[in-house]
Amino acid sequence: MTRLWLAIGSLCGFLAVLAGAFATHGLERSGLPDAARLFDIATRYQFWHALALMGIAWVVTLGPAHRLANFAGWAFVLGIVLFSGSLYLYALTSVPELVFITPVGGVSFLVGWALLALAAFRLK
Repeated sequence: MTRLWLAIGSLCGFLAVLAGAFATHGLERSGLPDAARLFDIATRYQFWHALALMGIAWVVTLGPAHRLANFAGWAFVLGIVLFSGSLYLYALTSVPELVFITPVGGVSFLVGWALLALAAFRLK
């Protein structure tokens, strides 16, 4: 699982940098300031949680906490897809229904952090 979390975290980090570059060099010049702002928010959350996934890669090697850490990792991945993904899509399409998905992604992030905290208490 360590390799998986490192790979997913690295990919999420790569995509966050790519999305940030797109927002800076593509969207800001397009005259869509709200789109650039939404991309910036989505990128920041994605990048921080990509780093958290790297931490998950380490925690899963520490023994009894690995199950909770794995669940935390999947909650972070779900959060990235739902929170950041819905903001990216909304910025590009202006489909208003997408904003209802964003809070579900935020809750996924919260669940992931809570599970990671529980995993920390299981460490020896």
